[in-house]
Parts: sequence; C-alpha cells; structure tokens
Amino acid sequence: MFKTLIDAATLAQHVNDPDWIVIDCRHDLMNPAFGRDAYAAGHIPGALFASIDDDLSGAKRGADGVFRGRHPLPERATLIATLRRFGIGDTTQVVAYDAHGGMYAARLWWLLRWLGHEAVAVLDGGLPAWQALGQPLATDTPTRPAGNLSDRPALTRTVTVDDVLANITSNTNVVIDARANDRFRGENETMDPVGGHIPGARNRFFKDNLQADGTFKPAEQLWQAFTPLFTKPTSAIMQCGSGVTACHNLLAMEVAGLPGAALYPGSWSEWCADPARPVAKGE
Repeated sequence: MFKTLIDAATLAQHVNDPDWIVIDCRHDLMNPAFGRDAYAAGHIPGALFASIDDDLSGAKRGADGVFRGRHPLPERATLIATLRRFGIGDTTQVVAYDAHGGMYAARLWWLLRWLGHEAVAVLDGGLPAWQALGQPLATDTPTRPAGNLSDRPALTRTVTVDDVLANITSNTNVVIDARANDRFRGENETMDPVGGHIPGARNRFFKDNLQADGTFKPAEQLWQAFTPLFTKPTSAIMQCGSGVTACHNLLAMEVAGLPGAALYPGSWSEWCADPARPVAKGE
C-alpha cells in the first residue's frame, strides 16, 4: 500500500493493474479549462480526470448564503459518489498526479484520507517524471465499473473559520500559510485582491517542499524545515489561498513523519471575505 508518494518507475509496473486507479488532477487557477484540455491532449494510460472545481470542491456558498471560499470541501456523500463513479473501492490503490509538483494532486490525496481511505499516493514528480522515463501517454477516456468506496472515519482533521478566529486570542495553535511570500505579505493584488495573512500565521511556501526536478525533498530535509514552525504537529493549522495547496504541506509533513496537522479548508479566500476579520501584512 502506498500512502504518501510513489515514484514513476513503480507506477509503470502497476499502470495496468485492475486494483489501481490513476487520477489526473491537472489544473490552472487562471484557466479553468486547462486541466480537461491537458488531459485530452495526453495523459497516463488508464488515467481518469478529476476537476478541482467540479469534482474535488463543493459549493462556494453554504445553504445560509455565506461564502465558504473558492474551493470549499465537497459534501462527503457527493464526493463518495464521484469517487465511486471513477471506480474507486475500499481496496483500490489510488495514484493522483498533476504536472505542477503535486500542488493539485495533494488535494485528492487529502480528500481520500478525509473519507478514511489510506491507499492513496501522489506521483512524485508528476507527469514530467513519467515522461522522463520515456513512458507513453494516451488520449482515450477509459471506463471503469463503479466502485464501492465507503465513508469511513477520517484520517485527517479540519478546523473552521471560527476556530481560526478564536485561535488569534488563545494562541493555542500555529497557522501555516502555503502561499508564496508576496501573497503572504499582501503584495500580489492579482492573486489576492485583499492582501495579507491571518494574524500570527507563519509562511511555508509549498514549492519549498520540492527539489529542482519537481520531486519531494527527502524526509529528513522536510522534517528539519517544518519542526521549527510548531511545538508539535497536532498544533499546526495548514491554510493557503483556498484550501488546495495547503494539502501539499500536509503531504510533506506526512512524508517527514509529522502527522496530525489540521486543514483550514476555507483558507484565505474565506477569511478575507468578511472585512470584520483581522488582516496582517508584511512578514
């Protein structure tokens, strides 16, 4: 069972295994059509496509009309139905990949763990690593029989916007922001019209988890990078712009042997939607 990362050579040995399912999670925040177009142009043979916007996120507004962020969590029952449609069952080994160092594939990795599914891993190095081995691409869209994925106890933790707001006073946990430093400081109006960060947050840009070739840094290096940020992993709250790339930091912490941090799904997009919530700028 692969539970964090898998290398391209190992995936190539199992790409035709009926008990394995590969999911293409490519996405572009500035071009919603990019992922489907890229998948149609060429993907790992047998892979299915999961849209960050349509399959791996829920409604931006709750039943009360309140904005929940750009990529809020889908309803559990809806997500289970989607993943069953992909053919995922309780014993399926799932491999998620993208072409962006795992920044989107980690979202599916986290969501499956949220549903209690352990056998899910991110392709280390993504599609570039697959192609670097000379492995082929396909353009067909395969079909799979429906899976029997169950809703089991979550292997992850979440916190709400109210939890994060209360933490500013209690200072019980540390919020770690996965956005680029210019966004954290409040200097990128294109990505964040309301710039800045949650008061007291620390910055750990998700791309700092990667080596130059797009694969994850060794566990020891990740451990050394994360441990100065908190007293213990379970005191960390991970966030980003909309709850997607924060999952990359959560994956990196799992690789480093530091499990137990929580995800704030609404992240900055939810936080800054209410002008009553405090905002800090700068380092």
